[in-house]
Amino acid sequence: MKITFKLKLLTTAAGLLLASSAVYAQGVDVSKAWVRPTVQGQKASGGFMTLTAKEGAQLVGVSTPVAGVAEVHEMKMEGDVMKMRALPALDLPAGKAVELKPGGYHLMLMELKQPLTKGSQVPLTLHFKDAKGVESQLQVMAPVSLTAPGVAAAKAGEMPAQHGAHAH
Repeated sequence: MKITFKLKLLTTAAGLLLASSAVYAQGVDVSKAWVRPTVQGQKASGGFMTLTAKEGAQLVGVSTPVAGVAEVHEMKMEGDVMKMRALPALDLPAGKAVELKPGGYHLMLMELKQPLTKGSQVPLTLHFKDAKGVESQLQVMAPVSLTAPGVAAAKAGEMPAQHGAHAH
């Protein structure tokens, strides 16, 4: 009797916790999340996705158990040099999709604790701050893939034509 009651109480508490965390950060929609795979010995990878805030917000950080360090980064050309730097915050204008993609804004996962294998999932916790300064978090499971979700099928159809253009 006591064990059943405690189990029901724990189940109810866990459900409320999950529901409250979803509501807590529901102002930001995350889509097309993915992380690049690594090879043995590689200690860094990139994470990509599209973020859309219902109201103005900022992405102020990221954390994951698979990396010792996780940061929001920007890559951009300065003259003829590609530069990458960590950002303290990434603005998410109200209603405008902000794409984190290779060669632009992205998540940098460093000091990886294990290789990231294609087909696995990487848990990411995104940290946001809204216009009023209220902080929230959102949990995302990002698949490890060579390309963004949905891109592989489109690219596969193009392969024969592109491959035929190569000299052998």
